[in-house]
Amino acid sequence: MDFERIERSARLRKRVGTGVLYALLTVWAVIVLFPFYWMLLTSVKSYGAYNSEWVPKLYTTAPTLENYGTAFTAVPLGGYFVNTILFTLGTTALMLVVTVLAAFAFSRLRFRGRDLVFTGFLALMMIPGELVVITNFVTITNWDLRNTFLGLILPSVTSVFYIYLLRENFAQVPDELYYAAKVDGTSDLKYLFKVMIPICRPTIITVTILKVIECWNSYVWPRLITDDQAYFLVSNGIQEIRENGFGRENIPAMMAAVVVISAPLIVLFLVFRRKIMAGVARGGTKG
Repeated sequence: MDFERIERSARLRKRVGTGVLYALLTVWAVIVLFPFYWMLLTSVKSYGAYNSEWVPKLYTTAPTLENYGTAFTAVPLGGYFVNTILFTLGTTALMLVVTVLAAFAFSRLRFRGRDLVFTGFLALMMIPGELVVITNFVTITNWDLRNTFLGLILPSVTSVFYIYLLRENFAQVPDELYYAAKVDGTSDLKYLFKVMIPICRPTIITVTILKVIECWNSYVWPRLITDDQAYFLVSNGIQEIRENGFGRENIPAMMAAVVVISAPLIVLFLVFRRKIMAGVARGGTKG
């Protein structure tokens, strides 16, 4: 009887603990998701309805898509999308080439000073990115690459963090595979593409997705290096919409533009969220 009583008490405590945990998670989810709900709700309110609300309402009885049309006609938002896609694809492709080759060299090749150089690379992670913005700006300006896609892309083609992540992932591949491949006369590049990349594909996919998100959200550098509207990205296009589009008072139209710009990233994350978490976990595990 005592054993059954203890077991029932333990089950009850477990249920209560689980209920409290889920209640806290639900509250936190509401807090996190509410800004997205408010953004979407505001985007479907008419300008007049929004301004007539003395107290903001959490619903609307007359939703409209007029704001989305305004977002695309007030400024060349479609052109901003094309520029952002080109910038994202170019930067991500070059970054993958650089980081994969660097990670392979640091994890598999043997050369003098390798560990010292890698330690120096890791030390760069302690330097805030804002400190090198001025240097990059002067360099790109001196090379006459302002208002060009090359000027937008070059400062972002490498990442110490991604090199470190891939290097730790590559280091998990047994050395015996490499030695067996060398015995068969396989070159280092062939071993990289035929063995290492297929094995470490989850982490590479994760790095690719994270870089796409980073490029899509890039704001400071595109804002500094471009003043020609033909090279604006969606991030600095938001500022252009606010200043020279439909003005700062048309909040519903602004929210519609933000929804359109945010939607691709939200869909990308929802589709690949499991791969992102699995890749990060795999890259950070040794052994």
